[in-house]
Amino acid sequence: MSASTYTPELGVRIATLLTAFKLPTVASELVRRFVDAGLDQSLPVLCEVLELEDHDRHERRVDRLRRASKLPPGKTLDTFEEQRLPRPLCAKIRDIATGAFVDRGDNVLVFGLPGVGKTHAAAAIGHALVQTGRSVLFTPTYRLVQDLLAARRDLTLSRALRSLDAYDLLILDDIGYVQQTVDEAEVLFTLMAERYERRSLLITSNLVFSHWDRIFKNPMATAAAIDRLVHHSTILEIDVPSFRTEDAKKKNKRTDDNYKKASDNYPTTTTTPTTTTP
Repeated sequence: MSASTYTPELGVRIATLLTAFKLPTVASELVRRFVDAGLDQSLPVLCEVLELEDHDRHERRVDRLRRASKLPPGKTLDTFEEQRLPRPLCAKIRDIATGAFVDRGDNVLVFGLPGVGKTHAAAAIGHALVQTGRSVLFTPTYRLVQDLLAARRDLTLSRALRSLDAYDLLILDDIGYVQQTVDEAEVLFTLMAERYERRSLLITSNLVFSHWDRIFKNPMATAAAIDRLVHHSTILEIDVPSFRTEDAKKKNKRTDDNYKKASDNYPTTTTTPTTTTP
């Protein structure tokens, strides 16, 4: 914000910034005292400096959050190949990336076969939320399950769950990709139950719900887990050919084309038979 003269709106903005900086007394006293002392024309410059401080604090916070998030670098909305997906699905992903679902404590579930871009979509949403100052943790599901199982053995599961509660969004990548034991399924269910209606989950999976008994091992636990997840959730189904398979086909075609071109350009030699005179 930049202004050449003082206005009441400018005073409100200064107070808002100072309150955000946790300076409540300065926020309530500074503008009034400047105006009473006849220094109100200095307030626009002061506001500009406070805006710079606010911007720098935001950038430092985003940097800290990004490093703590463990999000795969480079998997952002800018690098997401939207042309491969239906336009309504891309619009839905971008709407989710605004973060309103996190404010409500809702979940996002992303389904699709291997190689269709589930992980990239999830990471891109995570990066977008970090940019707005929200805390995110990205983790392969099997790794987090192992950490929680170790915490349960050490009688520190409650502490581990509280530490995860600090994140606005927890991204569990590839749930069901690795077969789980009953104990592993139990700690995963406990995590979902703890975050239900309070903190958001974003889950990617190759398995449709009808196969989730492979994750939770018994019908009652499976039904309870699905019920908690879908109660407040947005479901994305990515039904396109595998990106990796398509890329491999293109690379193989380029290799074949280059080989054919090289073969066509390679000079051929003919050998003239020699005749020996007796």
